[in-house]
Amino acid sequence: MKMNRTVKLLMISDIFVISGFGLITPIMAVFINDKIIGGTVFTAGIASAVFMVTKGIIQLPFSSYVDSHNDKDGLKWLITGTILIACVPFLYIFSKTIFHIYFAEFIFGVGSGLAYPTWLGVWSRNLDGQKESFQWSLYSTFVAIGMAISAALGAGIAEFLGFKFTFVFVGLMTMIGCAIVFYLRKTMKKKRKKR
Repeated sequence: MKMNRTVKLLMISDIFVISGFGLITPIMAVFINDKIIGGTVFTAGIASAVFMVTKGIIQLPFSSYVDSHNDKDGLKWLITGTILIACVPFLYIFSKTIFHIYFAEFIFGVGSGLAYPTWLGVWSRNLDGQKESFQWSLYSTFVAIGMAISAALGAGIAEFLGFKFTFVFVGLMTMIGCAIVFYLRKTMKKKRKKR
């Protein structure tokens, strides 16, 4: 099926980013409990809450800002947010105490708060008319398959190669997702110049 190029690239980018983090989702509580000073199952839950609260606080006012400033593509904010997200797995590598993890989750929340609203805006503006339901379903299906595969792989990679290797791999996948958005932004700028 033919699909808008922008939508296709956004979907591929998100598959890399979300599947990458799917590698560490099943092992994060174990990592915090076993490897981090002050880490327990409870503090792992607090770390997750730090991410969610930060993302929630940032994304509402930020999405309003993007809308009110008539940002033509929003991709610079998506790139900025994704770069912050890509830093998080590398922050995990150097984390020694639970406060380092809280800081990493805060950065994750800020990055997601910048990336998520802009991703949704660009995606929504570029959906092909009369195919919105199918394209959302296609996105949901590919992301779900990517997460399912990465959840199983992540646990295996962490067990046999260690947490550090897993985090590096996640960071690299997220950087690939960011590079795709960066490429998309360059092509959109070229299109605008031609008009």
